[in-house]
Amino acid sequence: MKDLIDRCQPLLSSSGEMNFDFDSQTRRKLGYQLIEVVDRFFASLADRSVQPAAEDRIYPPRLSRLPETGEDPSHVLEQVCGELVDNGFHVPSAHYLGMMNPTPTYMAFLAESLVAALNPQLASLDRSQTASRIEAETVRWVGELVGWRTAPSGTFTTGGNEANLSALAMALSAQFPDVIENGLASIGAQPVFYASTEAHHSLDKSAGLLGLGRRALRRIPVNERLQLNVQQLEAAIKEDLESGKKPFCIVATAGTTSSGAIDDITRIHEICRRYNIWLHVDGAYGAAVLFSNRHRNLVRGIEEADSVTFDPHKWLAMPFAAGLLLTRHPEVLERTFSVACPYLQKAPAGTLPDNRNISAQWSRRMNSLKLWLTLRVHGRRAYERLIDRQMRLAQSFARWVANSEYFELAAPQVLPILNLRVRAAGMTPQKIDALHASIIEEVNRDGQRWISAATVNGQSVIRTMLISYLTEERHIKDLQASLVAACCSLGLESSCGDGRLREPALSEVEGSKPSEARQRPLLPVPGSAPLSPDHVPQGRLVMDNQRRALQFRHVASAELGEQAGDGFAAGADQLRDFFMGHRQPDAHRSVADLTLGGGFKQESGKPL
Repeated sequence: MKDLIDRCQPLLSSSGEMNFDFDSQTRRKLGYQLIEVVDRFFASLADRSVQPAAEDRIYPPRLSRLPETGEDPSHVLEQVCGELVDNGFHVPSAHYLGMMNPTPTYMAFLAESLVAALNPQLASLDRSQTASRIEAETVRWVGELVGWRTAPSGTFTTGGNEANLSALAMALSAQFPDVIENGLASIGAQPVFYASTEAHHSLDKSAGLLGLGRRALRRIPVNERLQLNVQQLEAAIKEDLESGKKPFCIVATAGTTSSGAIDDITRIHEICRRYNIWLHVDGAYGAAVLFSNRHRNLVRGIEEADSVTFDPHKWLAMPFAAGLLLTRHPEVLERTFSVACPYLQKAPAGTLPDNRNISAQWSRRMNSLKLWLTLRVHGRRAYERLIDRQMRLAQSFARWVANSEYFELAAPQVLPILNLRVRAAGMTPQKIDALHASIIEEVNRDGQRWISAATVNGQSVIRTMLISYLTEERHIKDLQASLVAACCSLGLESSCGDGRLREPALSEVEGSKPSEARQRPLLPVPGSAPLSPDHVPQGRLVMDNQRRALQFRHVASAELGEQAGDGFAAGADQLRDFFMGHRQPDAHRSVADLTLGGGFKQESGKPL
């Protein structure tokens, strides 16, 4: 009987009037259940699809009602884990090649679990001595990479939006000391600030929330490298000064969201110094190159900034939410956010500050532990290796685009972000936009991978990037093959002759279906061992509309090829034998070019 009561205890507890606690046995059982799910999920990420295929994406028309009574916790946990894993959109997948959302480190997951359990409150030092020390230490570790000559200060935020908002509030406080107590009216004129047309739109939101008005943000055009045009910047400042406005901040971007462009921070600083203007660097993404000794020169001049936005939940592989506001002016930080509070004890002089006095937040979650633990376990050099490897992969991808018959680079590749556009001379911008949307839809249709669209300097682009530490060359090759297959599916002909793509009919671009690029299983090479059932679904020979071979994708048979580094190269002799038996009359292709994702080159007079 006692054993029966113990097994039913979770149900009895959940159906009672109020009992949120579980006994030790139940807690451990639920914890192990969750760890099993998380472990299997992490183990699958290198090959897991980003989302279900288009036809399987189910969004319920309505939500269920608020539960009046509880259910078995093990069953509920199993159900929700199954839903999220089986039907979810998986940003952590190695095939996620769209936006700036990474695969979290496992240490970060453990840290988040510990923080949720301990629930430290960082509003005041007297209730968070250890947690506040860890946060201050993490701020110092990252801040020292900036290269300021004085000790860095700062605070963790919920992300780049809050960090940028806080930085602008600091700039206002620094330039107009009375504004904190007396408001914008005390300035006596319209304050204005500057950023490029490619800078993040959180700046527009911040201008509105601070009461400046969104028109107070002056968007400056960019140059050919998508950097803020410093000549036009200075001209705009002079014009505003002449009209009685008061410039107070320039925002330089280190790694724009759409293209990864990095503004010329050094030249922007010269203008800031000339006109006595606060320099803020929005390095939410790109400032992470400071972790790499090889690439930190990309953000040279950042050490002259007054404040810096830094988002560990981008390139540093932290789960949401983790932003950082860094500054070399701790007195301005505290003056901007400090408020007298009679019911909370003030931190003793000479110790760490109360976090509520250096942050826009009040009750504070401990968002620093995940980065602190990851750095303790893996160190800076792990991030350096990650950044250097992803830069190499991006440069290799850029070379592929430059040599592609279908695509060209729409912007310089600076960070691991690539902007592609179709080679379609003479096509209207509207048709290119529609064509890009169709290519993206085609690539994302089966759910295996995910890329995104963007507008860069007013032009439509296909946007891809490397962000997961699990993404390897094989994932990039697979994406390249999918991009080429999408073009063929939409009826585009490669630029073999005049360097142009044939413009598809409108019906081919709008509402197209993936059936036009036919696929059939790869047949075994004569004389070789037959492919196993496990190999056949993975080995696909993608055919275009003229039944010409386009790409090999994931051929797993040892008889057909072998793994070579991060790519795949097929055995030339066996492939030649295979194609001699199965080629079409016009299939004049070089065996040397039959590498996954490498495309094909015409080699006249040498049929396979």
